[in-house]
Amino acid sequence: MDKLKMHSPDLSQDNIAKIREMFPGCVTEARDEATGAVRLAVDFDQLRQELSDHIVDGPQERYRLDWPGKREALINANAPIAKTLRADDGESLNFSGTRNLFVEGDNLEALKLLQQIYLGSVRMIYIDPPYNTGNDFVYTDRFAQGSEEYLRVSNQRDAEGNRLVANLSANGRFHSDWMSMMYPRLRLARNLLSSDGLIFISIDEGEAANLKLMCDEIFGPENFVEQVAWKNKYGSGALSKGFANVHEYVLVYTKGDFNNIAAPLDDDQRAAYKLTDENFDVRGGYITQPLAVPSRMIT
Repeated sequence: MDKLKMHSPDLSQDNIAKIREMFPGCVTEARDEATGAVRLAVDFDQLRQELSDHIVDGPQERYRLDWPGKREALINANAPIAKTLRADDGESLNFSGTRNLFVEGDNLEALKLLQQIYLGSVRMIYIDPPYNTGNDFVYTDRFAQGSEEYLRVSNQRDAEGNRLVANLSANGRFHSDWMSMMYPRLRLARNLLSSDGLIFISIDEGEAANLKLMCDEIFGPENFVEQVAWKNKYGSGALSKGFANVHEYVLVYTKGDFNNIAAPLDDDQRAAYKLTDENFDVRGGYITQPLAVPSRMIT
C-alpha cells in the first residue's frame, strides 16, 4: 500500500529545476531570508542576460569565489576555543622518547590548538577530506531547519545530541556545506606550513574545481604546484553513458618558497632523446611515443 504524502510539492523549487535544465548557469545557491536555510535560487540578472541580445544593466561584476556561509566559515576559522591538548600516557608508546604526535579529536579544534606550537614549522601536510559524493560527507546540522526534511544517516546523533545528516545532492546546500567545512581547515593548515612547506589534498572530480578555486584564494594562485591525476582503478563496469571514471586527483600547493623536485636525466635516458629539429639548440632532442599508453616508458 502506497503511503500518502503529508505535504504538497514545493512548486518554486520544481520551477527552478526546470530553469536549471535550460540555463544551468542561472541557478545558484542562496540563503532563504525567511528560514535561514540555503536553497537553490535563480540568478535573475544572469537569466535576463541569457534572454537578451544586448548587455543588460546589473550589479558590478568582479572575480571572486563566493557561496552562502563563506563569512561564517571565515569567522569559524578565526574564532578562539577554550580547550587544550591533553597527553595520554596510557595510550602512548615510548611516551618520553617518541618524536611522533597523534591527536585524537575534532580536526578543526585540533588545527586551532596546534597553531601555537607548530605555527610556520610544518614541512608537509597531506589531507584526504570527504569527497562530497552525497554518501561520505556527514556534518553536524547547525543550520536553521526549514520546511524541507533533510535525511538522516542511520538515525545517529553525536555525543552532544546533534543530528547528523547526509549531504545529498538534492540538498540545495550541497556545495556550500562542503566548502564551508573545508575553508576554515585549509586556512588553519596554511598557517602551520613553513615557508617551503607543501600541502597535498586528495579529491575527485565532484569538488576538484571548487577546491582549486578555494586553494587559489587561500594559498595564492602563484603557489599552485600541480594537480596530479592518479589512476585509482582499472575499470568501472558498463556505463549507460559517459566515460569510465578511473582516476582521482591530488592538488599540491606551497606556502611560498618551492624548490623544483624534478631529477635530472641520466646518460641512458638522455640517449633516448635522439631526434632533432630546428629547435634543437634551445630545447634539445626529443622522442616520439604513441598516443596510447606506451609499452616502454622513460623512467
